[in-house]
Amino acid sequence: MPDASPQASALESTQKSIAFDQLELLAEMSRDFASSRDMQASLEKAVAHITEYIQADGGALFMLNAAGDKLICEASVGATEIKGLTLPSDQGIVGRSVQNHSAEIVRDVQNDPNFYNKVDEKTGFTTRSIICAPLRVKDERIGAIELINKRSADGLFSEDDLRLLETMSASAGLAIHNARQADALVEQEVLARELELAAEIQRSLLPEERGDEFPVHGVNIPARTVSGDFFDFFELDDGRVCFNLGDVSGKGMNAALLMAKTASLFRCLGKTIHQPGRLMALINKEVCETAARGMFVTMVGGIYDPRSGIVRIANAGHEPPLFFSESGDCTAFEAEAPPLGITTFLADGDRYPENEFQLAGGSFYIFTDGVTEGYQADGSELEVAGLINILKAGKEKTAAARLADVVRVILGGERAIRDDTTLLCLEDRARLPAGSGPATGIFAEDAAGDLGVEILNLEVPSQPDRLKLVRNAIAQAALFTDCSDETAQDVVIAVDEALQNVIRHAYSNQPDGKIKVTVSRTTENLIILIRDYAETINIETVQPRDLDDIRPGGLGTHFMREVMDEVSFLPPPDGQGNLLKLVKRIA
Repeated sequence: MPDASPQASALESTQKSIAFDQLELLAEMSRDFASSRDMQASLEKAVAHITEYIQADGGALFMLNAAGDKLICEASVGATEIKGLTLPSDQGIVGRSVQNHSAEIVRDVQNDPNFYNKVDEKTGFTTRSIICAPLRVKDERIGAIELINKRSADGLFSEDDLRLLETMSASAGLAIHNARQADALVEQEVLARELELAAEIQRSLLPEERGDEFPVHGVNIPARTVSGDFFDFFELDDGRVCFNLGDVSGKGMNAALLMAKTASLFRCLGKTIHQPGRLMALINKEVCETAARGMFVTMVGGIYDPRSGIVRIANAGHEPPLFFSESGDCTAFEAEAPPLGITTFLADGDRYPENEFQLAGGSFYIFTDGVTEGYQADGSELEVAGLINILKAGKEKTAAARLADVVRVILGGERAIRDDTTLLCLEDRARLPAGSGPATGIFAEDAAGDLGVEILNLEVPSQPDRLKLVRNAIAQAALFTDCSDETAQDVVIAVDEALQNVIRHAYSNQPDGKIKVTVSRTTENLIILIRDYAETINIETVQPRDLDDIRPGGLGTHFMREVMDEVSFLPPPDGQGNLLKLVKRIA
């Protein structure tokens, strides 16, 4: 076989050199995209490489926006600077190339109806010819690369230039796609870490599980990494327990942030504000001021006294909680006010409506709609009736076991849970240590009646300068039992008048007498018992005078009867001294 001619060998060598140069250029572009986290810098390098290799006066890379209706020049080199230029995605030669998924060569752009001549008019540059190739990966449209004016005598591009640009555009498109995928993966990993951190923070906001002897138990199972549901409970210094359960509208990070804020507000404010209705109103005001538009929180918050079994709750637009009496009867407490974050205008003015009841051996349950809308094994929703059946069936179990039964049913189906699942149980099985119950001791309960829970017990000498201390203590005790400021003032007036009578009349202003005062609370009443150890008086002689009878004495009794619902003398338990009972209705 004869040797190839020198001309053929030279042509083959030239073609190999060109192919090698092209491969080297493609490899360099790929390395730039792979090694740099700066997409913008990589795009500018790619356009510069391609423009220089094909020997064009200028080049530009356009990318589609997320909506796909705009082409934005992300990189520009050469004769004109058009970076940032934005065109409708179907305008210009570049738009036509993108829409048709095809490379274009236009040797006389002035006669092309799609030529965008605004740049030439603005810069004074004359565009003669254009080659343009789309950037795409399969059916994904990314944008296009456009080159203007070949650096040759006639300024026109060849078909070889177009094919080369197509090859380079395909490589650039794949590199951009991969870079985007890598960025998306990094963002997903960052988001996953952030979500896990948010979930960890949320878990830290949930209270630690207490033993079976503690009256409150709860469970929270997020449908996603983070939850919009929450619950909390904590003890006050006096042994009472504050509790709440809520559900934030929406899903994801916004709901999780609002959940954390609302839960934190309840715990912080709930340590000093013990009226659930007032507490909810304050939280509502804050949520209304700061929550994103359209977001709100449904919540039930309350306070429980284990010594008396009294529960007081406020419901802000939440699912009706259920109270199971010791006999098994079930009562639902419907919401009487909107969720938190809807409006600051409340029917009761500065507070949410409250409900008060006694557990008396029963159990109280708060839950989110993720419980009643959870799927059972047969695919049907649990609903309220199903929840009631589970709780009644587990009546003899511990509270934690009953909650576990509910969760087991919801998680036992084939379908994944579609909403956060949260329950809280408050039960009357736990009692405080012996001796911390209803008031007893210096007063005969059979004579005084039901004294409820003792709030204050103090002893002072019969000295007028000690009355200020007593007034302050009585005021704090009244406010502690959630009396209004006006009611507390009435109680202070009545007690002060009674003590002045004891000092002046029973002890005849002798400073060494002993006075004992006890404040107690029942479900409906505030009860104050005042005992002295002076000579027993004739009750018949203690009668209020008419206000028109202007002379010293007797008006104190009148004031007491005006501001209190009951004023009566009781027989002292040991027959010594005097025992006065004052009652103020507070429910």
